Amino acid sequence: MTTGFSLPAPDLASLSSVTRRLATTAAGYDRDGTFPAEGIRTAHEAGLLTATVGERYGGPALGVADTARILHALGEGDPSVALIAAMSLSVHRRQAVRPHWPEELYGQVLADAASRPVLLNHIRVEPELGSPARGGLPATVARRTAHGWALSGHKRFATGVEGLDWLLVWATTDEATPRVGTFLVPGTAPGIEITHRWNHLGLRASGSHDIALHDVEIPQGNVIDLAEYGAAAEQDNRAGAALHLPLAALYLGVARAAQGHVHRFAHERIPANLGHPVARTERFRRVAGEIALRLDSAEHLVFTGAERVDAADGSYTPEHALGARVLADRHATEAVALGLRLLGNPGLSRDNPLERHFRDVQCAPVHAPQEDTALLAIGTAALGTRSERPT
Repeated sequence: MTTGFSLPAPDLASLSSVTRRLATTAAGYDRDGTFPAEGIRTAHEAGLLTATVGERYGGPALGVADTARILHALGEGDPSVALIAAMSLSVHRRQAVRPHWPEELYGQVLADAASRPVLLNHIRVEPELGSPARGGLPATVARRTAHGWALSGHKRFATGVEGLDWLLVWATTDEATPRVGTFLVPGTAPGIEITHRWNHLGLRASGSHDIALHDVEIPQGNVIDLAEYGAAAEQDNRAGAALHLPLAALYLGVARAAQGHVHRFAHERIPANLGHPVARTERFRRVAGEIALRLDSAEHLVFTGAERVDAADGSYTPEHALGARVLADRHATEAVALGLRLLGNPGLSRDNPLERHFRDVQCAPVHAPQEDTALLAIGTAALGTRSERPT
């Protein structure tokens, strides 16, 4: 597929600069709970929002390891920006691996992305169903119209919805034999309503609002992956290594930011009764070592795993990826908690960035599939058994 435009080239050598720029605005967006527009622009200008676009579309086609590095850097600067970016990167990677969008429509997405940030996200979770990672089918309905489809229903956790150009909405058709698929909805389409604003402990600027779709009309061709009811229409929790590992890297970036603040405190805090920085005390050195051990080992696990996914030699299984994410999430959350306990009251102050990092890292384990689902898949593979369902 030839294009008449040029996507911004990702400069991985400048990731540390991007991290610093995001860090200057992260606290303000967190405080106000507003869409992080400036941070998104920074990511776009650095070529990071389209870094996974396939070669056939003129994109960089970066792999899982580089995606993990990008999200680690963004997460260290502003994890809300990182999570919004992660959703777009995941959509582009899926299209690169298995083209399934209407070609003309995807071409327009990329043409727009050449000059401005274009954000995409799968909108799947529902109030009644919860996460599709635990099974079940959507109550959101796509009804046939004279010119295409009209979608109605409610969705939860629509990350970045205020800035999304395209919502990839999971819905059930109203056909005589219903099918389930993903419907491509422009973010500016009439009938999209924010019904409950995101008011969360962490990632407050991610804008993961609840929304309602009121007969939102789209053309007939704006649908992908239509399938009949059954396993083919449900989420495969084992199939997402390309997202699990970068997401784990995102929260390890948050933990690295927290570690940086712990180190600065340790070198700058000089109690009157001590006469030297607390960094020289055995207590601070021991905890600093524990934090470093957890983060170093988790990053090795995630980035080595991502490189093995890119190698595509069949040696890295979906269960490996799930396990790496479980352990990385544990290490990230525990490392930040260790730092918070070490600092005590100063770390809990809203004036201290460590308090924000502690809140943000709590979001690591809530992404689907959650730990119990991941462990079930890992254990099933380890035992060589299949789940038994009553007949």
